[in-house]
Amino acid sequence: MGQNLQNSERLRPVDLARGHGLSTQAIRNYEEAGILPAAGRTPHGYRTYTPLHAGALRAFLALVPGHGHQTATSIMRAVNQGEADEAFRLIDAGHAQLLDDRRTLEAVESALGDLEPTTASPPAAGSESAAVSGPGSTFIGPLADNLGIRPATLRKWERAGLVRPRRDPLTGYRVYDEADVRDARLAHQLRRGGYLLEQIAPLLAQVRAAGGLEPLEGALCDWRGQLSARGRAMLTGAAELEAYLCKRGGDFGRRPSPTVPSRPTLERG
Repeated sequence: MGQNLQNSERLRPVDLARGHGLSTQAIRNYEEAGILPAAGRTPHGYRTYTPLHAGALRAFLALVPGHGHQTATSIMRAVNQGEADEAFRLIDAGHAQLLDDRRTLEAVESALGDLEPTTASPPAAGSESAAVSGPGSTFIGPLADNLGIRPATLRKWERAGLVRPRRDPLTGYRVYDEADVRDARLAHQLRRGGYLLEQIAPLLAQVRAAGGLEPLEGALCDWRGQLSARGRAMLTGAAELEAYLCKRGGDFGRRPSPTVPSRPTLERG
Protein backbone atom coordinates (compact mmCIF):
# COMPACT_ATOMS: atom_id res chain seq x y z
CA MET A 1 0.00 0.00 0.00
CA GLY A 2 2.08 2.88 -1.28
CA GLN A 3 5.40 1.26 -0.24
CA ASN A 4 6.88 1.58 -3.71
CA LEU A 5 5.99 5.26 -3.73
CA GLN A 6 7.54 5.76 -0.32
CA ASN A 7 10.82 4.28 -1.51
CA SER A 8 10.89 5.92 -4.94
CA GLU A 9 11.84 9.47 -3.99
CA ARG A 10 12.92 11.22 -0.82
CA LEU A 11 11.72 14.71 -0.05
CA ARG A 12 12.81 16.98 2.75
CA PRO A 13 10.33 18.94 4.88
CA VAL A 14 11.44 22.10 3.10
CA ASP A 15 10.62 20.50 -0.27
CA LEU A 16 7.00 20.02 0.80
CA ALA A 17 6.80 23.41 2.46
CA ARG A 18 8.13 25.56 -0.37
CA GLY A 19 5.55 24.55 -2.93
CA HIS A 20 2.68 25.71 -0.71
CA GLY A 21 4.17 28.73 1.05
CA LEU A 22 4.37 26.85 4.35
CA SER A 23 7.03 26.59 7.00
CA THR A 24 8.86 23.36 7.72
CA GLN A 25 7.36 23.50 11.22
CA ALA A 26 3.89 23.45 9.67
CA ILE A 27 4.81 20.26 7.81
CA ARG A 28 5.97 18.64 11.05
CA ASN A 29 2.78 19.80 12.77
CA TYR A 30 0.65 18.27 10.01
CA GLU A 31 2.45 14.97 10.42
CA GLU A 32 1.96 15.00 14.19
CA ALA A 33 -1.76 15.78 13.68
CA GLY A 34 -2.15 12.75 11.41
CA ILE A 35 -2.80 14.85 8.30
CA LEU A 36 0.31 13.34 6.70
CA PRO A 37 1.40 9.72 7.05
CA ALA A 38 4.32 9.11 9.38
CA ALA A 39 7.60 10.19 7.82
CA GLY A 40 10.57 7.94 7.29
CA ARG A 41 13.84 8.65 9.04
CA THR A 42 17.42 8.75 7.83
CA PRO A 43 20.15 6.97 9.83
CA HIS A 44 20.82 10.36 11.41
CA GLY A 45 17.17 10.80 12.45
CA TYR A 46 16.10 13.37 9.83
CA ARG A 47 12.57 13.17 8.49
CA THR A 48 12.12 12.07 4.87
CA TYR A 49 8.94 12.41 2.90
CA THR A 50 7.78 10.99 -0.43
CA PRO A 51 5.36 11.83 -3.26
CA LEU A 52 2.71 10.08 -1.16
CA HIS A 53 3.15 12.70 1.56
CA ALA A 54 3.04 15.44 -1.07
CA GLY A 55 -0.29 14.05 -2.28
CA ALA A 56 -1.63 14.03 1.28
CA LEU A 57 -0.61 17.65 1.74
CA ARG A 58 -2.28 18.70 -1.52
CA ALA A 59 -5.46 16.85 -0.53
CA PHE A 60 -5.58 18.48 2.89
CA LEU A 61 -4.98 22.01 1.62
CA ALA A 62 -7.66 21.50 -1.04
CA LEU A 63 -10.19 20.19 1.51
CA VAL A 64 -9.79 23.13 3.92
CA PRO A 65 -11.64 25.83 1.89
CA GLY A 66 -14.73 23.64 1.48
CA HIS A 67 -14.83 21.79 4.80
CA GLY A 68 -12.83 23.92 7.21
CA HIS A 69 -9.54 23.15 8.95
CA GLN A 70 -10.96 20.93 11.68
CA THR A 71 -13.07 18.71 9.42
CA ALA A 72 -10.32 18.51 6.78
CA THR A 73 -7.95 17.34 9.51
CA SER A 74 -10.42 14.67 10.64
CA ILE A 75 -10.91 13.47 7.05
CA MET A 76 -7.18 13.10 6.44
CA ARG A 77 -6.61 11.43 9.80
CA ALA A 78 -9.34 8.90 9.03
CA VAL A 79 -7.88 8.19 5.60
CA ASN A 80 -4.39 7.71 6.98
CA GLN A 81 -5.73 5.35 9.64
CA GLY A 82 -7.55 3.30 7.01
CA GLU A 83 -11.01 4.31 8.26
CA ALA A 84 -12.71 4.80 4.91
CA ASP A 85 -16.28 4.92 6.21
CA GLU A 86 -15.46 7.68 8.71
CA ALA A 87 -13.72 9.79 6.06
CA PHE A 88 -16.66 9.47 3.67
CA ARG A 89 -19.16 10.16 6.45
CA LEU A 90 -17.42 13.46 7.23
CA ILE A 91 -17.46 14.41 3.55
CA ASP A 92 -21.14 13.51 3.25
CA ALA A 93 -21.92 15.60 6.33
CA GLY A 94 -20.22 18.60 4.74
CA HIS A 95 -22.30 18.29 1.59
CA ALA A 96 -25.47 17.82 3.66
CA GLN A 97 -24.69 21.02 5.60
CA LEU A 98 -24.10 22.91 2.37
CA LEU A 99 -27.45 21.72 1.01
CA ASP A 100 -29.15 22.72 4.26
CA ASP A 101 -27.56 26.17 4.06
CA ARG A 102 -28.77 26.54 0.47
CA ARG A 103 -32.30 25.67 1.53
CA THR A 104 -32.02 28.14 4.39
CA LEU A 105 -30.90 30.87 2.02
CA GLU A 106 -33.79 30.14 -0.33
CA ALA A 107 -36.21 30.31 2.59
CA VAL A 108 -34.84 33.71 3.64
CA GLU A 109 -34.99 35.02 0.07
CA SER A 110 -38.59 33.91 -0.30
CA ALA A 111 -39.39 35.65 2.99
CA LEU A 112 -38.26 38.97 1.58
CA GLY A 113 -41.55 39.33 -0.25
CA ASP A 114 -43.36 39.25 3.09
CA LEU A 115 -41.27 41.95 4.75
CA GLU A 116 -43.37 45.03 5.42
CA PRO A 117 -41.88 47.91 7.43
CA THR A 118 -45.13 48.62 9.22
CA THR A 119 -45.39 45.15 10.74
CA ALA A 120 -42.33 45.70 12.92
CA SER A 121 -43.63 48.93 14.47
CA PRO A 122 -43.96 48.71 18.28
CA PRO A 123 -47.39 49.21 19.82
CA ALA A 124 -48.40 52.75 20.66
CA ALA A 125 -47.38 54.09 24.05
CA GLY A 126 -49.82 53.17 26.80
CA SER A 127 -51.51 50.49 24.71
CA GLU A 128 -51.42 47.92 27.51
CA SER A 129 -54.67 46.56 26.21
CA ALA A 130 -52.85 45.37 23.08
CA ALA A 131 -53.04 41.62 22.66
CA VAL A 132 -50.01 39.92 24.10
CA SER A 133 -50.75 36.58 22.46
CA GLY A 134 -52.10 37.51 19.07
CA PRO A 135 -51.64 35.48 15.88
CA GLY A 136 -47.99 34.50 15.46
CA SER A 137 -46.95 35.73 18.92
CA THR A 138 -44.69 33.61 21.08
CA PHE A 139 -42.41 33.73 24.10
CA ILE A 140 -38.64 33.45 24.38
CA GLY A 141 -38.50 29.74 25.26
CA PRO A 142 -40.59 28.39 22.38
CA LEU A 143 -38.90 30.73 19.89
CA ALA A 144 -35.43 29.65 21.03
CA ASP A 145 -36.43 25.99 20.77
CA ASN A 146 -37.80 26.55 17.28
CA LEU A 147 -34.56 28.16 16.12
CA GLY A 148 -32.36 25.61 17.87
CA ILE A 149 -30.62 28.23 20.03
CA ARG A 150 -30.56 29.18 23.70
CA PRO A 151 -32.81 31.87 25.20
CA ALA A 152 -29.62 33.65 26.26
CA THR A 153 -28.78 34.05 22.57
CA LEU A 154 -32.10 35.83 21.93
CA ARG A 155 -31.44 38.12 24.88
CA LYS A 156 -28.00 38.89 23.43
CA TRP A 157 -29.59 39.66 20.06
CA GLU A 158 -32.06 41.96 21.79
CA ARG A 159 -29.22 43.90 23.41
CA ALA A 160 -27.58 44.19 19.97
CA GLY A 161 -30.81 45.55 18.47
CA LEU A 162 -31.56 42.55 16.26
CA VAL A 163 -34.93 41.80 17.86
CA ARG A 164 -37.24 44.10 19.79
CA PRO A 165 -39.82 42.08 21.74
CA ARG A 166 -42.31 43.93 23.89
CA ARG A 167 -43.14 43.01 27.48
CA ASP A 168 -46.36 41.48 28.71
CA PRO A 169 -47.76 44.24 30.97
CA LEU A 170 -49.03 41.66 33.46
CA THR A 171 -46.15 39.21 33.71
CA GLY A 172 -43.22 41.19 32.32
CA TYR A 173 -42.35 38.32 29.98
CA ARG A 174 -40.92 39.08 26.56
CA VAL A 175 -43.51 38.68 23.79
CA TYR A 176 -42.35 38.19 20.19
CA ASP A 177 -44.93 39.08 17.58
CA GLU A 178 -44.81 38.00 13.93
CA ALA A 179 -42.38 40.75 12.97
CA ASP A 180 -40.08 39.87 15.87
CA VAL A 181 -40.13 36.20 14.90
CA ARG A 182 -39.30 37.17 11.33
CA ASP A 183 -36.38 39.31 12.51
CA ALA A 184 -35.12 36.51 14.74
CA ARG A 185 -35.27 34.02 11.87
CA LEU A 186 -33.45 36.37 9.52
CA ALA A 187 -30.83 37.09 12.17
CA HIS A 188 -30.36 33.36 12.72
CA GLN A 189 -29.87 32.66 9.01
CA LEU A 190 -27.46 35.56 8.58
CA ARG A 191 -25.45 34.38 11.58
CA ARG A 192 -25.20 30.96 9.94
CA GLY A 193 -24.00 32.72 6.82
CA GLY A 194 -21.06 34.13 8.76
CA TYR A 195 -22.34 37.65 9.46
CA LEU A 196 -21.48 39.36 12.74
CA LEU A 197 -24.08 40.90 15.04
CA GLU A 198 -22.81 44.38 14.26
CA GLN A 199 -23.30 43.66 10.55
CA ILE A 200 -26.80 42.24 10.97
CA ALA A 201 -28.20 44.97 13.22
CA PRO A 202 -28.09 47.79 10.63
CA LEU A 203 -29.56 45.46 7.99
CA LEU A 204 -32.57 44.64 10.12
CA ALA A 205 -32.90 48.25 11.23
CA GLN A 206 -33.18 49.32 7.59
CA VAL A 207 -35.58 46.48 6.82
CA ARG A 208 -37.90 47.98 9.43
CA ALA A 209 -37.79 51.33 7.68
CA ALA A 210 -39.61 52.09 4.42
CA GLY A 211 -37.67 50.89 1.39
CA GLY A 212 -35.08 49.15 3.55
CA LEU A 213 -34.84 45.79 1.78
CA GLU A 214 -31.86 46.47 -0.48
CA PRO A 215 -29.16 46.00 2.20
CA LEU A 216 -30.58 42.61 3.16
CA GLU A 217 -30.87 41.57 -0.48
CA GLY A 218 -27.22 42.50 -0.99
CA ALA A 219 -26.18 40.45 2.03
CA LEU A 220 -28.10 37.44 0.75
CA CYS A 221 -26.49 37.83 -2.65
CA ASP A 222 -23.07 37.76 -0.97
CA TRP A 223 -24.11 34.69 0.99
CA ARG A 224 -25.18 32.91 -2.20
CA GLY A 225 -21.76 33.64 -3.66
CA GLN A 226 -20.11 32.18 -0.56
CA LEU A 227 -22.15 29.00 -0.86
CA SER A 228 -21.25 28.63 -4.53
CA ALA A 229 -17.57 29.14 -3.74
CA ARG A 230 -17.80 26.55 -0.98
CA GLY A 231 -19.46 24.05 -3.30
CA ARG A 232 -16.76 24.50 -5.91
CA ALA A 233 -14.05 24.20 -3.24
CA MET A 234 -15.59 20.88 -2.19
CA LEU A 235 -15.25 19.63 -5.77
CA THR A 236 -11.58 20.65 -5.86
CA GLY A 237 -10.99 18.99 -2.49
CA ALA A 238 -12.71 15.80 -3.64
CA ALA A 239 -10.52 15.62 -6.76
CA GLU A 240 -7.30 15.97 -4.76
CA LEU A 241 -8.50 13.48 -2.16
CA GLU A 242 -9.37 10.97 -4.87
CA ALA A 243 -5.87 11.36 -6.32
CA TYR A 244 -4.40 10.71 -2.88
CA LEU A 245 -6.58 7.66 -2.31
CA CYS A 246 -5.42 6.22 -5.61
CA LYS A 247 -1.78 6.77 -4.57
CA ARG A 248 -2.43 4.91 -1.35
CA GLY A 249 -3.97 1.98 -3.19
CA GLY A 250 -5.45 -0.86 -1.18
CA ASP A 251 -9.16 -0.73 -0.43
CA PHE A 252 -9.23 3.01 -1.08
CA GLY A 253 -8.08 2.52 -4.65
CA ARG A 254 -10.75 0.04 -5.68
CA ARG A 255 -13.63 1.22 -7.78
CA PRO A 256 -16.77 -0.88 -8.23
CA SER A 257 -17.14 -2.19 -11.73
CA PRO A 258 -20.12 -0.69 -13.53
CA THR A 259 -22.96 -3.09 -14.01
CA VAL A 260 -23.89 -3.33 -17.67
CA PRO A 261 -27.32 -4.84 -18.30
CA SER A 262 -27.13 -7.86 -20.55
CA ARG A 263 -28.99 -7.79 -23.81
CA PRO A 264 -31.54 -10.52 -24.44
CA THR A 265 -30.45 -13.14 -26.94
CA LEU A 266 -32.57 -13.20 -30.05
CA GLU A 267 -33.30 -16.64 -31.35
CA ARG A 268 -33.39 -17.32 -35.02
CA GLY A 269 -35.78 -19.67 -36.44
